Amino acid sequence: MCIRDRSVTDLKRNYANLNVSFELWKGESDAQPYIPDMVQKMKDDGFAYISDGALVVDVKEETDTKEIPPCMILKSDGASLYNTTDLATMVWRMKDYNPDELIYVVDKRQELYFTQVFRCARKTGIVKPETELKFLGFGTMNGKDGRPFKTRDGGVMRLEHLISGINEEMLAKIQENQKTKENLGISTEEAENTAKMVALAAIKYGDLSNQASKDYIFDIDRFTSFEGNTGPYILYTIVRIKSILNKYKESGKSMDDIKILSATSESEKALMLEAAKFGSVMENVYEELAPHKICAYIYDLANAFNRFYHETKILGEENAEKQKSYIALLKVTKDVLEGCIDVLGFEAPERM
Repeated sequence: MCIRDRSVTDLKRNYANLNVSFELWKGESDAQPYIPDMVQKMKDDGFAYISDGALVVDVKEETDTKEIPPCMILKSDGASLYNTTDLATMVWRMKDYNPDELIYVVDKRQELYFTQVFRCARKTGIVKPETELKFLGFGTMNGKDGRPFKTRDGGVMRLEHLISGINEEMLAKIQENQKTKENLGISTEEAENTAKMVALAAIKYGDLSNQASKDYIFDIDRFTSFEGNTGPYILYTIVRIKSILNKYKESGKSMDDIKILSATSESEKALMLEAAKFGSVMENVYEELAPHKICAYIYDLANAFNRFYHETKILGEENAEKQKSYIALLKVTKDVLEGCIDVLGFEAPERM
């Protein structure tokens, strides 16, 4: 097995632990066949010229408020650079897929680099004028000291170790939860599977709840808490709703003829209004490429539900029609929460 194959295998294993998969796995070598023709076309069209021995393309614009250096295509010895590979990759993507939009999710410190690459791609006709090129820069994940996140020994934190550590943390909390509350009869296997689901929520929500471009503190204790703006809190809320709906059905009542009536309390009205924001929130998230707004929304929705839950006797409501309305509202809330976490890339267990 070559180094690249071994590296890809390791990456696939780590991504699988995060419930992430990719349809294509491409490396720099895959772009190499497109480089000679691309470079020759840049020369023939008069865009590329020699400067201090290197082949470059000017990308500065009159509206620039700061200097934007030329985009270097080949070094003086004829060797290609990252710019060359990224531009050749665009050639391949346009040829095979003709996309409407290309989104680059990379370190925010690479913004100037991608400004050069994007401008060069447009100027030389690698992409069509209507093709959108977007740079989505992300910040760094830091420890409580504000420095890049490391192990207790000061080494680089490997993703597989982080996932394993949080899995163990969540399993311990779930097992403790069984001791302090009524015996839920959760088997060791179910507890371990649930711990993995909650740990994944803790990691993904902890990361995605922050605006992508901002550095943030990865606080394991806070992210694994069942209280506050965390993944486990969102899952706990969903599980609570599932439990109420299951008890309603177990009592012999049907879910077929339920419908939401006008609110009779402020907390019920607040929950209805929050749930109704789903469509506009998701549209805004899509337009701005901002998954942190999903997290902010479901945290508000979970809080609205829990306020309603604590102020309302849902299963104890004697008015049958009013109770049906409560149940219908809970089902909508559950569906919205589950739809949102599905977009974020994790799911809720049946019980915790």
